[in-house]
Amino acid sequence: MLQTRLWTAIAVLPATIAIILWAPNTVFTAFIAILCAWGLYEVIAMTRASGFEALVIAIIGGIAAIFVMVSAEGGPGAMNRGGVIWLGLDYSVVVTILMLMLVARIGREGAENFKEWPWSRPWLLFLGALWVGGLFPYFALLRNAPGGVPIIVLMLLLVVASDSGAYFVGRSLGRVKLLPRVSPNKTVEGAIGGLSACVIAAVALRPLLASRWSLGAVVMMALGIGILAQFGDLAGSAFKRVAGVKDSGWIFPGHGGLLDRTCSLVFAAAFTYYYYR
Repeated sequence: MLQTRLWTAIAVLPATIAIILWAPNTVFTAFIAILCAWGLYEVIAMTRASGFEALVIAIIGGIAAIFVMVSAEGGPGAMNRGGVIWLGLDYSVVVTILMLMLVARIGREGAENFKEWPWSRPWLLFLGALWVGGLFPYFALLRNAPGGVPIIVLMLLLVVASDSGAYFVGRSLGRVKLLPRVSPNKTVEGAIGGLSACVIAAVALRPLLASRWSLGAVVMMALGIGILAQFGDLAGSAFKRVAGVKDSGWIFPGHGGLLDRTCSLVFAAAFTYYYYR
C-alpha cells in the first residue's frame, strides 16, 4: 500500500505542479472544470444516486460551477466589474456554513442518527453538489488572478504542512479525541500541531513566495488556511460517513478519490482567493 501511494504521488505531483506553473489560463480553467465534473461524479457514486438524483446533482453542481467560474480567466478584477464577487463570497460562506452544520450534527449524534432525519438524503445530495460545484472553481480564480501562481503554490504547501503536522503530532502526542464520531483518529493535539506547522511553514516560505506581504499578513493567512484545511478534512469525513463509504473514489491508487485528496484544499482555496484580492 505504501509503495502504491508513493508511485501515485510521484506521478501526480509533478504533473499538477507543471500545470499550475505553465498552463495558459484557459487550459488551467478547463483542467479545473474537468476536476469539478469528476468530483460531481464521485458525489453521485458515493451517495448511490438514482438516475434522476444524478441529474439533479449534475445540474445544481454545474450551475454553481459556472456561476463562480464565469470570470475565472479574468481574475478578481473581471468579477469586480460586474459586482459578482460579492455574490461569490456569499455563496462560499453559505456552503461553509452548511458543511459546518453537517460536521456539527454528525459530531454530536453520529451518522446513523442523522440518516433517520427524513430530509437527510436530499440534504446530502444538495450539499454535495454545492460543495464540489461551488468551491472547485476557486482554484482557477486564485491561480489565474494577476500574481496568483505563487499564492496558490503557497496555499498548497501550507495545506500540506497542516496535514503533515496534524498527522505526526497526533500520532505521537495525540490523546484527546477531536470529533470521534466524525473522524476517530483526529485529536486536539494533532489539530494544534497542524495549525502550528502551517504558521511555521508560512513564515519560512514568505521570502520565496510572498515577499511583498508583511509577516503579520502571512501569519493571518496561514491561520485561516490551517483552520479551514482541517475543517475541510472533517467535512469530507462527515460526508463520507453519512454516505456510508470509506473513500470518495478510486482515481488515485493508494490514496482514494479526488475528493479524498482535495477536501482539505477547497475551503482553503476560497479563503485564500478572497484574502489575496
